[in-house]
Amino acid sequence: MSAADPSADTLVLSVDAMGGDQGPAPVVAGLALFLARDTDAHILLHGIEDQIRPLLDKKRITDRVTVVHADDVVSMTDKPSHVMRHGKTTSMWSAVEAVRAKKAAVCVSCGNTGALMAVSMIRLRKAEGVNRPAIACLWPSRNGTGFNVMLDAGADIRADEEDLLTYALMGASYARNGLGLTRPRVGLLNVGTEEHKGRAELKVAGDMIARTAPKGDFDYVGFVEGGDLPSARVDVVVTDGFTGNIALKTGEGTANFISDSLRSAFKATPFSRIAALLAATSLRRLKKKIDPRRVNGGVFLGLNGTVIKSHGSADATGVKAALDLAARLGRSGFADKLAARVASAAVHAQDDATEDKPDTGASKDT
Repeated sequence: MSAADPSADTLVLSVDAMGGDQGPAPVVAGLALFLARDTDAHILLHGIEDQIRPLLDKKRITDRVTVVHADDVVSMTDKPSHVMRHGKTTSMWSAVEAVRAKKAAVCVSCGNTGALMAVSMIRLRKAEGVNRPAIACLWPSRNGTGFNVMLDAGADIRADEEDLLTYALMGASYARNGLGLTRPRVGLLNVGTEEHKGRAELKVAGDMIARTAPKGDFDYVGFVEGGDLPSARVDVVVTDGFTGNIALKTGEGTANFISDSLRSAFKATPFSRIAALLAATSLRRLKKKIDPRRVNGGVFLGLNGTVIKSHGSADATGVKAALDLAARLGRSGFADKLAARVASAAVHAQDDATEDKPDTGASKDT
């Protein structure tokens, strides 16, 4: 280890330096951008010290970073089962362990998603009342905050009605603490907004969420469609991980396609280059709005600790965005608030199950 121990009131974040596609360089570059703006944070940086040290020295941030040496690295091709059995010496395991040991408020990693979820579940354990954890991501939107929350973005391809209820409560809690919304609006993703559309479990989930909304301090807006993901009609969109992951990857691909197409169009002719110069300010505004790097960072919800998954290909800007989110959640006490919220979800689900049971004819006078 290195650097002085942070003070008791300093926010400490645990960061896996080695998991990304490009190694520790973009992670350290992102750290430098983050620490330049956030003057009251300290980083536990996990990885191979010989590779990390020169990068820290170059960025001159050694006094605010403690290096935690780890001998091994989880690759993008490693199977989660292999990492669970043999990953104790990796930077990813070490980064999650720091949150488990209460040495850091939040863990951030650019590494293998499946392995990170597996390690997080085995070390942090599922919170009370959670059957399946979820990954929540931020989606650019027309709302005042600029973002909507969508979950599950791929933690588990399955989700029954009780899981979807839990996701609604967790998503609402995330929107309060991550976006500062007092009473988030929650919608359930479906193939249409009409009540008769969709699978049976969606209809049951919709009823359960509607009944829970007053107790959960959120508003349920009903079914929403794919076109509502960036809309101002909703703040939290709930779905299963299979649908959510496809939607997320489609959205990112579309944003990149639009950006590349505009760039090509404005370079096509001399006149288009002139038009690009005239529209430069508006184009920069559009690029910032749809830039996937701004929303880099999927939050693992439903664990006894906060873990943020950054894109494996994230550059310095993307890493900084994930760290900004980590700092916001860490300072809000999000992990404790979420634990209380999801514990209540189990009670709500049991209440709903009792209410939905058919009358057996037993006396109701007792």
